[in-house]
Amino acid sequence: MTREQGFIAVIPARFGSTRLPGKPLLDIAGEPMIAHVWRRASESAASRVVVATDDERIRKALAPMGAEVVMTRADHPSGTDRLAEVAERLGLADDEVLVNVQGDEPLIPPRLIDQVAARLLDDRGASIATLAEPISDVETLFNPNAVKVVRALSGRALYFSRAPIPWDREAFAARPAWLETDGWLRHIGLYAYRAGFLFEYRDWTPSALEQLEQLEQLRALHYGHAIQVALAAEPNPAGVDTLEDLERIRDLLTPES
Repeated sequence: MTREQGFIAVIPARFGSTRLPGKPLLDIAGEPMIAHVWRRASESAASRVVVATDDERIRKALAPMGAEVVMTRADHPSGTDRLAEVAERLGLADDEVLVNVQGDEPLIPPRLIDQVAARLLDDRGASIATLAEPISDVETLFNPNAVKVVRALSGRALYFSRAPIPWDREAFAARPAWLETDGWLRHIGLYAYRAGFLFEYRDWTPSALEQLEQLEQLRALHYGHAIQVALAAEPNPAGVDTLEDLERIRDLLTPES
């Protein structure tokens, strides 16, 4: 993918966090975490990289790097709603593509950002594209925090769930000790959207399935929009959800003296 093909990388960054307050500004190797994410996104083929935040402290932290920052409302119920505001503020046309890069993934490979954008550009009938990777261990398959996805032959999502889907009727009668194949897929939370979809999305009432599973992407399926799911071109390192995650990434990114 080249910059001429055109997509915008948007990094939503909220200061508030239940587990790690001020998470975007936590120090990693002498820089705030959000700076590492911004730099990774800037290494992608995105024609523009924008940080979307509701907090002046985040804007000030990024100013020395020359990062483009869009100040958004503080009351958005989700990152997708914040993205819709960004698309509106930037005056984007309905068919323009935005990639939502999570602000707590300082190790995200730029190649995956390019891949998810390319997948959406390739499937003109899809409103969203996202990524997945094979599941090879029982613990991940049965972990409700690891979201599973089932795809059609076209690559479009049939369903997302916190449950271990598809359910192996024979092998799962009792919880297996290991998996015979890696035929199950774990969803990776990296999304590409068309701006027009975002403008529609913010007006929709959450669906019953979305509320039951606590998975925002089910709202799109409920309202009849297609989600293209590609197999990730390379592993996506875990982001920062806990202090333990933070220390792990600090160790990886801090140069040895």
